[in-house]
Amino acid sequence: MRVLVIGGGIAGTATALGLHKAGLDVAVCEAHPDTAEDLGAFLTLASNGMRALAELDATAAATAVGFPLTSLRLLDSEGAEITHVPLGESDDPALRYRCLRRGELNAALQGEAVRRGIRLRHGTRLVAVTDGPDGATARFADGTTATADLLIGADGLHSTVRRLLLPEARPRYAGQRVYYGHTGTAPVPAPDGAITMVRGSATAFGYTASPAGRTYWFARAGGDPLPAGAPAAPSAGLRAQLLPLLRADATPAAGLVEPADGAIMVINAMEMPLGTPWHTGRVLLVGDAAHAASPATGQGASMALEDAVVLAKALRDLPDPERAFAAYERHRRPRVEHNITVSGGLSRGTRTPSRPAPGPPRPAEPDERLLRQLAWNSPLPGEPH
Repeated sequence: MRVLVIGGGIAGTATALGLHKAGLDVAVCEAHPDTAEDLGAFLTLASNGMRALAELDATAAATAVGFPLTSLRLLDSEGAEITHVPLGESDDPALRYRCLRRGELNAALQGEAVRRGIRLRHGTRLVAVTDGPDGATARFADGTTATADLLIGADGLHSTVRRLLLPEARPRYAGQRVYYGHTGTAPVPAPDGAITMVRGSATAFGYTASPAGRTYWFARAGGDPLPAGAPAAPSAGLRAQLLPLLRADATPAAGLVEPADGAIMVINAMEMPLGTPWHTGRVLLVGDAAHAASPATGQGASMALEDAVVLAKALRDLPDPERAFAAYERHRRPRVEHNITVSGGLSRGTRTPSRPAPGPPRPAEPDERLLRQLAWNSPLPGEPH
């Protein structure tokens, strides 16, 4: 079976790795000319995302970049520590949370795909899709075309595949702007391996320090959405927007943002409405193209990696596309839509993280249902094979 993946970011490249491992003939087409998308922004891979990478035999690609996170601190608006607990499956080095720059993870996964012989084309911008009874054809801006048995849209929040085939399915604003930055000379110490979350009165703030001493931070703040198509604001202007909100509280946040020496960027927190269609005919959406959530839970990349494993297993065991796509959606939709709901609630301020129960912290327990879904050598639970 030939599969064409549109989008060479985290979701698309991981999907290609999974499909290749399942024995399918897969190629990836990426619109960007290189791997440096959002190089300045960082993300966290949670233990569930690292477990999915392990099932794709790609742990080494991710651990070659970034650094591990082993604990979570929570501060109140006065800067007092509420709790400090282990984070995820911190006892297993392969499953520890990891902090990475998005562009570095893209490059690492793309390098692994090329090493395995997966065809990867950059600079191929999709302009049209034809979905027929015998295959799907993609047409690109340079006039070339590609035809495959299946086409996977892994092209992110503003998916061209989704716009072409499901134009009524559109992301919506989740109520917050999200700022990202990094600081090399921050005066605020951060415990080794910890990510610190700050419950401010006007913002939610988080930061962590790399082993080299660079501090990566984000801030989520309410307000009107950024206008569509507006040029990127200069870092000095974004800093000026953010500092008054952070200075309202006696926390380390303002002291981290004020000396920021790297670029600062801001995005709208967006989400896909629940119940958005994911497939039509021979075309399927994965990752943010299908189920983008606001970044409040920090699960976007990890959910995309889970998608890659479950889809690969579905197509491996159920080679009829209609049955495979239905099985994939049956297993993935409840989990990702729960994430959309929880993350959206955090962004809108309608749900706050619960305080840990008193007493000594217990190690995180992985979700048994998820473990069965991701276990490569087992069929998807409840599916014929």
